[in-house]
Amino acid sequence: MLRLKYKIWLDKDGKVFGEGPYRLLKGIEDTGSLNTSAKEMKMSYSQAYNLIKSIEKRLGFPLVHSQAGGYGGGGSQLTDGAKELMKKYLSFRQECEEAIQSLFEKYFAT
Repeated sequence: MLRLKYKIWLDKDGKVFGEGPYRLLKGIEDTGSLNTSAKEMKMSYSQAYNLIKSIEKRLGFPLVHSQAGGYGGGGSQLTDGAKELMKKYLSFRQECEEAIQSLFEKYFAT
């Protein structure tokens, strides 16, 4: 039996945003920590940090505001731009999934 497989990402002079970056930002939103989000994805902090900085450079706007640790501890928060990007990407991805599934069934249903 055939199964449908695909990936959806946004591109701007190279892959800029897809499922991985979405999950990383969602983890930051949920935990308030880039480090914790990275660990949950089995990434190093430096990998996650560099990924965020690369995406920010390509998009032209910041995604994360970070505060260094110390007495009160550090943390990370998403910018309004990141929240809007995530919202649009999630809606776009869901609509794509529905359309692709419908087409798959149209052409390959048994």
